Amino acid sequence: MARSKRTLALSLLLIVILGVFGFTAPLPFTVISPGETVDTLGKDAAGAPVIQITGATPQPTEGQLLLTTIRADDPDTEHHLSGLLDAWFDGNEAVVPKKSVYPEGKSKAQIIQQNTQDMTESQDHAAVAALNYLKLDPNQVKVKLNAGEIGGPSAGLMFSLGIVDMLGTRNLTGGQIIAGTGTIDDTGKVGPIGGIEMKTKGAKKSLATVFLLPKEECKKAKAAAPGGLRLVPVETLPQAVDALMALQNGGKVPSC
Repeated sequence: MARSKRTLALSLLLIVILGVFGFTAPLPFTVISPGETVDTLGKDAAGAPVIQITGATPQPTEGQLLLTTIRADDPDTEHHLSGLLDAWFDGNEAVVPKKSVYPEGKSKAQIIQQNTQDMTESQDHAAVAALNYLKLDPNQVKVKLNAGEIGGPSAGLMFSLGIVDMLGTRNLTGGQIIAGTGTIDDTGKVGPIGGIEMKTKGAKKSLATVFLLPKEECKKAKAAAPGGLRLVPVETLPQAVDALMALQNGGKVPSC
């Protein structure tokens, strides 16, 4: 009996120690939430066009093509179990491994520099992919993209669609608010991104009714997307354009 009591006491003490440690020790997670959306067919906060074109005359556009973002805690923020539990049960926030947002072993300054570089490269790829799709000479038509302080590569697809809308012969939105996310390369291939769950919520908050996303992100998006937001998975820029036209014409539209 005495041994049983000692064992129980030790077990309870261990639970208390682990509980205190869990609530006070920093954990390798961070909290993300829906970030801002930017209309690639519109203007930035300073009133300058998000997409600036020289060497060709942009066509009139209507509707919106929104790039979506996430907001993540400062990389230097330390989270403890109590705070993470609050975020875990908040439908407008998500708890994710810190390394999925911030590369390990890099300082805050290095992370900012990398995100800026990723955005610059993403813009270059988006312009090349769009001009190739439109069969326009990049030596004659120049595209300058402005995303403000947004970093990372995930705006590529929406930038490309904005360029195609402005320089092509067809309106892609049908006057609707279309949101989306996805990296893009020079060939127009759409790649995966992070934070898809929060990006769908940000799109809905900005009144989007359609959300374009990389096909391989379907499972995560479907599990978290708010009601009334139509998920349209794509693998390439041509597929994205075709899907948007099908939405307007009553054609077959991909779905998750």
